Amino acid sequence: MNNVKELISNCESCVTKPCQVGCPLNIDIPGFIDKIKEEKYEEAFLLLSEYTPLMSLCGRICPHQEQCEGSCVKKISYSPVEIGKLEAFVGDYAINNNLKIDYPNNTKFNIAVVGGGPAGLSCAYFLRKNGYGVTIYEKHDYLGGLLAHGIPEFKLSRDIVKKVIDKILQLGIDVKYNQVLGKNILLDDLINNHDAVFIAIGSNESNIMNIPNENINGVYKGNELLENKLIIDYKDKDVVIIGGGNVAMNIASIAKKSGARNATIIYRRTEEDSPAAISEINSAKEDKATFLFERNVIKINGEDHVNSVDVVKTKSINKKDIPVNIEDSKETIKCDIVIIAIGSHPEKIVEKMDIEKTQSGKIKIDNDGHTSSEKIFAGGNVAGSKATVSWAAKSGRSAAKSIIDYLNEKKI
Repeated sequence: MNNVKELISNCESCVTKPCQVGCPLNIDIPGFIDKIKEEKYEEAFLLLSEYTPLMSLCGRICPHQEQCEGSCVKKISYSPVEIGKLEAFVGDYAINNNLKIDYPNNTKFNIAVVGGGPAGLSCAYFLRKNGYGVTIYEKHDYLGGLLAHGIPEFKLSRDIVKKVIDKILQLGIDVKYNQVLGKNILLDDLINNHDAVFIAIGSNESNIMNIPNENINGVYKGNELLENKLIIDYKDKDVVIIGGGNVAMNIASIAKKSGARNATIIYRRTEEDSPAAISEINSAKEDKATFLFERNVIKINGEDHVNSVDVVKTKSINKKDIPVNIEDSKETIKCDIVIIAIGSHPEKIVEKMDIEKTQSGKIKIDNDGHTSSEKIFAGGNVAGSKATVSWAAKSGRSAAKSIIDYLNEKKI
């Protein structure tokens, strides 16, 4: 508690609220901090609940330096207010004291939410909070999506994830587990049996590099590695991770913490161009990962098992163009394990959906999360949302409002 008092004393309660502008969820940050200053913790929770149910999680894992804290005016001359810690404090206080929000007991309509990650959970929460019936269809036997399998345990406790999800489900949200879209549940059936459908199944198929020996033993795909919770023996191994995003950083940290001799991140652009959050890059550096920027892997070597990779230097003309390989710059890096983490694309079922897609194969939505099909809405990474929890949560919240507007118009 003393730490919280110290944190809130740094906030000047700015009238202009630049931190709120920097937050993807547009949370009234000075507002909830003022409630903490007054020791009105339940009111702080209720205020935050108008914006998100994931406060204990976002408070821990959001890239605050690039969002709310990065917009704090105190950053100019001093350290920014540690907003994330205060948000997590309120969320944890609500869980530990079983604080509740008001919501209608009776429901109207019933909406199918496909996918129980941050976008799906947020959509379900705001729908149920406003009196709408919700059924979540989840392909795993647990909810959380990347919250449960995409972020290492040492960064986000599975226990706090479960507690946050349980609190959301207490609103009276139905969940059907082990439901795989296109296999044991069909989109047409969901459309026929529900008043609206929200698709938030992520974008979980790893991109491939199309280089020699990409599929030999010892080569893994980053997204599948995390989602399927594969256990790899990293001890005393040389590991190469290809890619510059958060997945690559997390896997490098996991490898080093698991005893890897080396964890080398190879990325074809500069550090400044890396899509990973600054905090994730710094975390990998703290774990003693090695970075090779402006490098490109052109071949994986080995017969029965990987033993090295061939790497060349690259040069970027500008940020929009693909970096070009520099001739006569090849070097070979010995390794025991290669993990490819160069981004992802939606599962094949999305391609088969009779709705409009983007050029990258994701579900095309308008500003309100509505697809080209009347009853279908989408959000999160499957619809091109920025790959952070807060942006996914925002897309779910926005879609919930759009679904409510849509159903109310239909009723009229």
